[in-house]
Amino acid sequence: MVATILCPLSGAPENKLVLDKAYSVVKDLKCHLEVMHVEPEAKESIPLLGEGMSVAMVEDMIRIAETEASQRAARAKKMFDDSVAEHGVPISDRPGADKVSTVAWRHTHGREDEVIARIGRLHDIIVIARPGDTEDVLTPMTLNAAIFETGRPVLVVPPKGAGSIRKRIAISWNGSVQSARAVSKAIRLLEQADAVMVLTAESFQTSGAHGEELRQYLRWHGVEPEIKVFESPSSSVGPRLLEECEKFGADLLVQGAYTHSRMRQLILGGVTKHVLGHAEIPMFMAH
Repeated sequence: MVATILCPLSGAPENKLVLDKAYSVVKDLKCHLEVMHVEPEAKESIPLLGEGMSVAMVEDMIRIAETEASQRAARAKKMFDDSVAEHGVPISDRPGADKVSTVAWRHTHGREDEVIARIGRLHDIIVIARPGDTEDVLTPMTLNAAIFETGRPVLVVPPKGAGSIRKRIAISWNGSVQSARAVSKAIRLLEQADAVMVLTAESFQTSGAHGEELRQYLRWHGVEPEIKVFESPSSSVGPRLLEECEKFGADLLVQGAYTHSRMRQLILGGVTKHVLGHAEIPMFMAH
């Protein structure tokens, strides 16, 4: 059961798409959305101060950081206010008696990654922007905190991830604990999907037979998936996986995140790293 969803906003224009995605999930699942902006402390958001800097220079840097942080917070709050008017979801700070969609605003201070790690543990799903090129967009540290530090599934929205996320859902399945956790957390979305496809790579690390095992599990939940096994060397599973998603017309990819060690993937690459960097559809991930 999904009761609450967290959506961090940085105040960047790209966040509009992420917020719309969050509302889409909230309306589908009839749950509560908390939209949060984390404003950094000015002294922590400026570079390390070097020797020889005057008091006036330090004060100027702090003042500029405070102004920029305040502007980002104002943009995030306006985006929230506009979204409430656009989507017509009632504002509420506590669960209602009836199962209806609600939304609330939270403005807090601190280090963005630390706050999201702490607050994210108290929500069922985190909807977050994929780190982008503009400095206003949430950082890779924030995404890592959501994936690794909360114990919650994360819906990662790419810059162009428009459209529904529950019509045609692809599952990247390798039989790992992380994959199982992602499927389990996404089961409500899978039950509502028009079509589901299980994608399994046939390689020296994974067996295509795993896909048929997952089909039996999904049938208990009323989901009848297609099964697609594709051959691929380990080094190209990521590109082939996205290829198959495109052929299927997927609007969401359910996947375990970092089924191998994070350090190994950061250095050598891996499926999670490739998908996060290249997918044009939202990714529902769990570690």
